[in-house]
Amino acid sequence: VPRAAVMYRSSPAHKNVNAKMESTQAQEAKDSLVKRWTKIFMVVAAYWFISISMVFMNKYLLSSDDLKLNAPLFITLSQCIVSSIVVALLGLLVQDRYPSIDKFPRPEYYPATALRILPLSIVFVAMITFNNYTLKFLGVAFYNVGRSLTTVFNVSLSYLLLGQSLSCAVISCCGIIVSGFVLGIKEEDESVGEKEVGQSISVIGVVCGVLASLSVALYAINTKRVLPHVSDSIWRLQIYNNINAIFLLTPLMLMFGELPILLKFTHWKDPYFWFLMVVAGVFGVAIGYMTALQIKVTSPLTHNVSGTAKACAQTILACEYYSESKSLWWWASNAMVLGGSSAYTYVRMMEMKAVSEKSSKPLEIVEQGQGSNEGSTSKGT
Repeated sequence: VPRAAVMYRSSPAHKNVNAKMESTQAQEAKDSLVKRWTKIFMVVAAYWFISISMVFMNKYLLSSDDLKLNAPLFITLSQCIVSSIVVALLGLLVQDRYPSIDKFPRPEYYPATALRILPLSIVFVAMITFNNYTLKFLGVAFYNVGRSLTTVFNVSLSYLLLGQSLSCAVISCCGIIVSGFVLGIKEEDESVGEKEVGQSISVIGVVCGVLASLSVALYAINTKRVLPHVSDSIWRLQIYNNINAIFLLTPLMLMFGELPILLKFTHWKDPYFWFLMVVAGVFGVAIGYMTALQIKVTSPLTHNVSGTAKACAQTILACEYYSESKSLWWWASNAMVLGGSSAYTYVRMMEMKAVSEKSSKPLEIVEQGQGSNEGSTSKGT
């Protein structure tokens, strides 16, 4: 019997079966890998498209010569309303059709919970407002540099408020970002002066960019403290933030004198205007979802690299679209900002990995810096 078994196992027919099985398994593995890379490509492409489109749409709405609508608070308020409706509808649809999915929870708004979240909502309003003012007064090409201090404020506030230690590598990365920011302001000022004699870079735009970066850092640090009030649901927090923002932005819009501007606005019946308003609000929700999805299908580091590459592509597209010519040092400032932000992400990942290995705890990387800020009205980015 053993001899027969040996003969059977070594028979040509059995070898052919094994070869076919191995070939099938190899093909399945290849197909699985192709599907995975296709999915990653589609997610990254969608993230890039939504993020870049949103910045250009908001720039048009905020400072277009065609619309001539000098009402950034109204635009921000409108997009908060759209975002609230979209998240609420998604919650209702998901709960009714797919009750097991909790990504978009059923919409709720309890006054007691809203009051607990109000301090964070104030920071949220500051974040989206200063983001839009930055985009209004600065060009799209300079937008990333104008808001590049988020990483620096993240590090500074984490040290001052949370007592986190700082390594020389982290400080060096922040130094590179600050240097790129300062150089960028100088070069952008010269670029504006060459394009329009006697003009200079908008001081309001630069100040708003700094305040937007500070607000984003404050929002990121304080979000974890508030999440338990909304069952640790980012989407439920977004509903509360957007509704609170509606209550906060409405009086601000009146205080800053936007009502007379709105009464004189002549494009209320223009479908293209409303199309952009609605799509920008929808994209504000979509960018949050695509950010989370991109991290899920890749990694936090890859997401940040993707964000950096997207920022480069956005800058090049803006220069081409608006026919802007920039100096070598201007491009160097962009490289310093984006390079410093990417280097910071890598350094922090290595530091947290080392801590994780020593403590034998799972590695948890919190996204900070350039790649995670998209400039949306609903995510601050």
